[in-house]
Formats: sequence, C-alpha cells, structure tokens
Amino acid sequence: MLVFVSNIAAISLATLFAFAAVLHLAAPRPLRDGYRRWQFAPGFYYVAGIAQLFAAVFLAVPQTRIWGGILAAVILFVAVTSLLNHRKYLYALPAMLAMLAIAPALAAPV
Repeated sequence: MLVFVSNIAAISLATLFAFAAVLHLAAPRPLRDGYRRWQFAPGFYYVAGIAQLFAAVFLAVPQTRIWGGILAAVILFVAVTSLLNHRKYLYALPAMLAMLAIAPALAAPV
C-alpha cells in the first residue's frame, strides 16, 4: 500500500513539474511579463523550466526519485518565498501543498 501511494504521489508531482516546465520553456508573454515585473534576470524562466524538467524526470524514475524530491523541494521553496515576498498569499498555497506531497513521494524504498 505504501509503495502504491508513494508511486502515485511521485508520478503526480512529476506530471505537475513537467507541465510547469513546458509552460516555462514555451514562455508565453504573461509569464515573461511576470518575471520582468518581479525583477528576475532576463531569461530566468528558461532556467526555471529546465530545473522543473529535471525534477519531473528525476521524480518519474524510482532510482533518482530522491534527487527529484530534493530538486522539487528547492524549486518550490524558491517559488513560495518569492510569492510570499510579493504578498501573493493565496497563490503560494498550492505550492505549499505540493511541498507536502514530496514526503509521501519519497516514502517507499526503491
């Protein structure tokens, strides 16, 4: 049962990060404008997209799941910190819930 829940959580997180990676790498204008408005470096959304892509791939493969969990936690921490810093409290809530899903995703032994 624990392995099943762990695998479901890991695949769900991998899907979430893969979707976010595609969004960041496609870089639609509202995303670019948001990064510019919050004074991130030009093109930082590509760095974020590549990091999210690596997290998705690492989470999807059981042998590298621990590294995916660590990378996902760092990405989500930066996202939550940035959102809270800009007083976007409700937008930070889904990222905080995703952070809670990392522990069950890493619970099952490989």
